[in-house]
Amino acid sequence: MAEKPHINIVFVGHVDHGKSTTVGRLLYEVGEVTEQQLKKLRDAAQAGGKATFEFAWVMDNLKEERERGVTIDIAHKKFQTQKNYFTIIDAPGHKDFIKNMITGASQADAAILMCAAPEGVQPQTKEHAFLIRTLGVPQIIIAINKMDAVKYDEAKYKAVKEDLIKLLKSIGYKTDELPFLAISAYEGDNIAKKSANMPWYKGSTLLEELDKLKAPPKPVDKPLRLPVQDVYSITGIGTVPVGRVETGILKPGQKIVFMPSGKVAEVKTVEMHHEQMPEAGPGDNVGFNVRGVGKGEVHRGEVAGPVEHPPTVADEFTAQIVVLQHPSAIAVGYTPVFHLHTAQVACTFIELLKKMDPKTGGVKEENPQFLKTGDVAVVKIKPTKDVVVESAKDFPQLGRFAIRDMGQTVAAGMVLEVKKKA
Repeated sequence: MAEKPHINIVFVGHVDHGKSTTVGRLLYEVGEVTEQQLKKLRDAAQAGGKATFEFAWVMDNLKEERERGVTIDIAHKKFQTQKNYFTIIDAPGHKDFIKNMITGASQADAAILMCAAPEGVQPQTKEHAFLIRTLGVPQIIIAINKMDAVKYDEAKYKAVKEDLIKLLKSIGYKTDELPFLAISAYEGDNIAKKSANMPWYKGSTLLEELDKLKAPPKPVDKPLRLPVQDVYSITGIGTVPVGRVETGILKPGQKIVFMPSGKVAEVKTVEMHHEQMPEAGPGDNVGFNVRGVGKGEVHRGEVAGPVEHPPTVADEFTAQIVVLQHPSAIAVGYTPVFHLHTAQVACTFIELLKKMDPKTGGVKEENPQFLKTGDVAVVKIKPTKDVVVESAKDFPQLGRFAIRDMGQTVAAGMVLEVKKKA
């Protein structure tokens, strides 16, 4: 049987707009969760009144919850529909969400934006919609949830939909191409089957929309880029770097260069799941034995590429960032740690070029003095040591980053252009 296309999906939206109940219901409908687990989710949703079952709360209280036996661990749940195979990435609120969403391991291919019919658009609805837009999530489904709580009223649905259209248009989405769904995750309306409670609704069910999503094309025609996660030195075999092919093809006999070290090597064998492979492509996690590189010469954070098209080492780079949470303000000279692919490097803000208006995408302020939580800006960055940085348009997988400081993700961004190191 042919393998189903694989899609990473993320559920976003305001804290109590039903993300968890929707995930629970979906997993129940496709047979991944038992009736009993679903019941616990629903009871928790009801008991919580307003705070249905927020992920942040779920994750932070996992231990306590396990003792009470309520939660379903939703982080990294997998499920299949008729056409596709899905991995659910942690939802926002979970502390590593932003980092995961930006740094490769689980870039979202699609997002489901949840908005509850009784409350409509909330501050977090805006924030999350804007975040997935800025992070370049290509596909989005909008689910207007809790229709049972407004007695399945069409007028209420239309009013919320209008507000959502305004919001999404303002951040640059073409709203006439987006699917809007009227659902009740709690009651199961329009999740797997058409609801009898909303005869006025002519749209699809959530499962039907999930089947319309497309897996991202595999960038096989681009030059090889393989960020190194680990390097093993195996007696009798030699040096074996391990990592995930992000773009291009890796195969035995190939001459590759590791940047920023500049070490050149020849690929002897490529292994996946303890089997030798004739080649590996985008998305494959591999170990590869190399000739010409000694012990300790290649490290985590380096990127392998073809000798004729080596990965770019940045002197400095320009990026668009979103400040997610910062206790004070970001000014020129600020030097936090950037998580770029598998590298972690302290980088300095050398110029704040402009502050953007998230609603219009226009420039709000040229050369601002500082940036604070919620700001979107274009900035110039200088790494404190050599690191591979690619522009997001050439290599999206290597052009996104998270900025960490004081134990939290303070900002996220994408690389617009790179000034190559001489």
